[in-house]
Amino acid sequence: MKPAPFAYRRADTTAEAVTLLADEGDEAKILAGGQSLVPMLNFRLVRPTALIDVSRIDALRYLSRDDDVLRIGALTRHLDIERSADPRIRADFGYLRDAAKLVGHYPIRTAGTMGGSLAHADPSAEWCLLALLLDAEIEMTSLRGRRSVRASDFFSGYYETALEPDEILTEVRLPARWSRVALREFARRSGDFALVSAAVAVELEGDVFVAARVALGGVAPKPVRVDLAEQALVGSHPTDEVLRQAGRLAADDVRPPADVHGSSEYRTKLVAVLVEQALRKAVQR
Repeated sequence: MKPAPFAYRRADTTAEAVTLLADEGDEAKILAGGQSLVPMLNFRLVRPTALIDVSRIDALRYLSRDDDVLRIGALTRHLDIERSADPRIRADFGYLRDAAKLVGHYPIRTAGTMGGSLAHADPSAEWCLLALLLDAEIEMTSLRGRRSVRASDFFSGYYETALEPDEILTEVRLPARWSRVALREFARRSGDFALVSAAVAVELEGDVFVAARVALGGVAPKPVRVDLAEQALVGSHPTDEVLRQAGRLAADDVRPPADVHGSSEYRTKLVAVLVEQALRKAVQR
């Protein structure tokens, strides 16, 4: 199929983009890498009156370490993150490079952007999961100014976010607090969206967990954290049984949907396995 008719506008600056977006009205869409939007256009799942092409705004493409925060421009490509050679980024945010390699296929990573993925808000997407896990701040810009929200307040449901119709996502900020972060996922084919994904962040003092976060993707309308598993880990030693128990508690805390790719029971079993694997990987970092 082909897209329904729409007006095309190209912006060369953020200011121009938000002006065009305001002028075109609520039915306009932002076009960044186009890896999610273009297929939806072709299937006529969305029918915007106008596309605002922001792909040439170089000012929104950067990875910048600022004290204890990593700032990521919304137009930073998945491949930019995967190939980052900055030693300060690789030291504290090496898990981002691992996650980037899981995003789609190589052609998708060369064009798709972190901001586009977050704005699309697929509940299985790697960046959405990590943003929630690490309590990322997401910055949005409009003619009214800039505002930032926590990832926990940004995602609201299937492909739904806190973005207003006149706003574009401009920056993501990740804290450097967590030194042990790991992501595991299961997909039927390499590059496919994960049926289930699990991400963890832990801190150890000696051989005791002093802080822990566990987040899941593909089990709900948006990525979710699982309190039961987090609470069970804190104060415990990273033994095989503790890691397995955390996986079981995470599985007990969710009710994944069923579809043609897998039943709810199958996804629940995946949760237990993937959480345990992610914890094991994080502990070994």
